[in-house]
Amino acid sequence: MGDEVHTLPYGSWPSPIDAALAAAHDGRPEYVGFVGDEVWWTEPRPAEGGRRALVRRRADGVEEQALPGPWNVRSRVWEYGGRPWAGEVVDGRPLVVFVHFADQRLYRYEPGGGAPRPLTPLSAVGGGLRWADPVLCAERGEVWCVLEEFTGDGPGDVRRVPAAVPLDGSAADDRGAVRELGDGGHRFVTGPRPAPDGRRVAWLGWDHPRMPWEGTEVVVAEIGDDGRTRGARTVAGGPEESIAQVEWSTDNRLLYTSDRTGWWNLYRDGEPLCPREEEFGGPLWKVGERWFAPLDNGLIAVVHGRGPTVLGILDPETGELVDAAGPWTEFCPTLAAHGERVVAVGASPRTAHEVVELDTRTGRARVIGAAHRDAVDPAYYPEPQIRTFTGPEGRDIHARVYPPHHPVCTAPARELPPYVIWAHGGPTSRAPLVLDLAIAYFTSRGIGVAEVDYGGSSGYGRAYRERLREQWGVVDVEDCAAVALALADEGTADRARLAIRGGSAGGWTAAASLAATDVYACGTIVYPVLDLTGWASGETHDFESRYLESLVGPFAEVPARYAERSPVTRADRITVPFLLLQGLDDVICPPVQCERFLARMAGRRVPHAYLAFEGEGHGFRRAETMVSALEAELSLYAQVFGLRVPGIRPLELTG
Repeated sequence: MGDEVHTLPYGSWPSPIDAALAAAHDGRPEYVGFVGDEVWWTEPRPAEGGRRALVRRRADGVEEQALPGPWNVRSRVWEYGGRPWAGEVVDGRPLVVFVHFADQRLYRYEPGGGAPRPLTPLSAVGGGLRWADPVLCAERGEVWCVLEEFTGDGPGDVRRVPAAVPLDGSAADDRGAVRELGDGGHRFVTGPRPAPDGRRVAWLGWDHPRMPWEGTEVVVAEIGDDGRTRGARTVAGGPEESIAQVEWSTDNRLLYTSDRTGWWNLYRDGEPLCPREEEFGGPLWKVGERWFAPLDNGLIAVVHGRGPTVLGILDPETGELVDAAGPWTEFCPTLAAHGERVVAVGASPRTAHEVVELDTRTGRARVIGAAHRDAVDPAYYPEPQIRTFTGPEGRDIHARVYPPHHPVCTAPARELPPYVIWAHGGPTSRAPLVLDLAIAYFTSRGIGVAEVDYGGSSGYGRAYRERLREQWGVVDVEDCAAVALALADEGTADRARLAIRGGSAGGWTAAASLAATDVYACGTIVYPVLDLTGWASGETHDFESRYLESLVGPFAEVPARYAERSPVTRADRITVPFLLLQGLDDVICPPVQCERFLARMAGRRVPHAYLAFEGEGHGFRRAETMVSALEAELSLYAQVFGLRVPGIRPLELTG
């Protein structure tokens, strides 16, 4: 197709962004860190069964894979996982410890020193022994980390404690050689953080029914000369105060992020360092996420913002905050500091996630790893509009709107485009302002996308998050519908061609929206929650097993509410076509919920398709799965909206 403009109906624009290209760019580098002067991180390999590779950038600038397949550096602690590796230079050589996904054992690895060697034993009980958020204490001959230990076969038969694992391998076949640092006083803990002087250690703890963004506590213990901890006590936090991260400054002062003012701000020994109505922390979905990192010179690297986040350097003595210059509009909660260098992971609407290094001496930021390479002409990339809509009772709803966009195609006059409302997961999460080729897959064909940060989303303060308290299935549904109808009312979207899609908690919102409103012509529901009663009765993992008490209300007090809001009980109200996508190994939103929902839909003659994928859990990681899912979704919209989309296999709808 030449440079001349072509007039074609929405949805039929030819696009170079196919599902395979979108799948190849799914995921992002995570868990950056320094090993001496080298920068290491993990990154996804969708074409290799979705494994997470450990990558190093050597001091000479060469980027290479540190461990070949099938090594898969990923932890299953809390099921969502967390920081799976740590490293430092010992006796002039890199020493790295990491968690291998297949067996969840902790391994020791020295490049050039042979194959990785296990440090922890296997367990046949329940989900076994799992490890995350490690810190190397080479001078003690140990790695300190989180131990998650299953005591039975049920998802709730589990305990978590900070633990010390010997580096000499003596615990590889002996659970008794693992030294516990805590007393098991909390159901959930983060990894232990020893102070630089080695005299104290800190970690976060909390208990059911709280989630970490609702209330956590900072625990500090003394470290004796024998390396054992004593006198553990709570020094900050509580049931109504969320502390997202705890560290130590170089002069042994306690640093943490707390939302005690309604915003996650940074504190040192209980005193605010830069009080602002913006976030210097976030929801702790994965153990070991980091929104700040202290530097040797006393400055602190921070990821902060209101909605989208930026990377900055904070002077704790003056409160002055200077942000790094560059194209990035979003930084992930992974940071590391070494000398005057900071590494982070940043992205923008024009670039995918990259490993970024900031030299705090010069203020220069540059890409040093996982560099974005334009997969196609950037003229096909979507162009976001940051919008705030008005919802019920006049409340603000934050959203990103991506209109159909093509360099040489336009639609016939007076035709309005179809739009898909995207509901993010969590629900305590938000939609990042980054390049997503899955969005480009639709916008480049003439289908608009609107990502909605409905009430309950993070990034806008605690009050915004708590709009969803006992209102899940109400506020999220109302906010998504308000954005969809506003786009139609202003002439941006075709009222008759609106769809909704979401995964996990977003899958719940999508299904609940189809059951509760007449706004949408169809929907895509991905590894969803569909039955609140089942989810509250042991059908999910321990981490979120009591989450519904805040999202819906205590089950013992409001059991009818659990049934009333569940799509599985309201299946008779769903009258429009839908696509249901599910991983068969999902322990967070198990396939039994989809099966129960489909049984309720049987005989109702509502066109639908159910695609279940073997070997996939919560969040698709394999390239072939993501290709099938995207193509099926596009086919659904083509059939429902009457689009002539070239080159896709038709999805068979039954019902």
